[in-house]
Amino acid sequence: MALWDKVKQGIDKAGKAAQDVFDEGKLRVDAYRVREQADKAAEALGYAVFRALEAGGELEAHARARLMDALRQKDNEARRLETDLANAKAAASAGASPGNPPPPADPGAPSPASPGPSAPPPSAGAEANPPTPHA
Repeated sequence: MALWDKVKQGIDKAGKAAQDVFDEGKLRVDAYRVREQADKAAEALGYAVFRALEAGGELEAHARARLMDALRQKDNEARRLETDLANAKAAASAGASPGNPPPPADPGAPSPASPGPSAPPPSAGAEANPPTPHA
């Protein structure tokens, strides 16, 4: 029975890890979507101000308030989701075991155990032909 319990624990642990990855991905997509909406709200506000100034006037107070409220709402929601995402990443990092570290943030980044490619040593004739500065 002890073997079956260990198998069950391993399956439960893998299931929780998969769910955590799925939840983080969903949070990342939601944060991106809301940030895009905030950017569109900022763009709408900018265009409205620009058009009003081009017409020789100012943006009407109620239009400005409506556009700023929409931007403020989306920006606050985006910040909340980005904070939730950062907290989820921190919690995932804190829960990683020493034998199973979390993946690096950048898939192309080298892991601490492997420093990655290093620059080749300078050749013997390197000083004879120094690089030319760009104008």
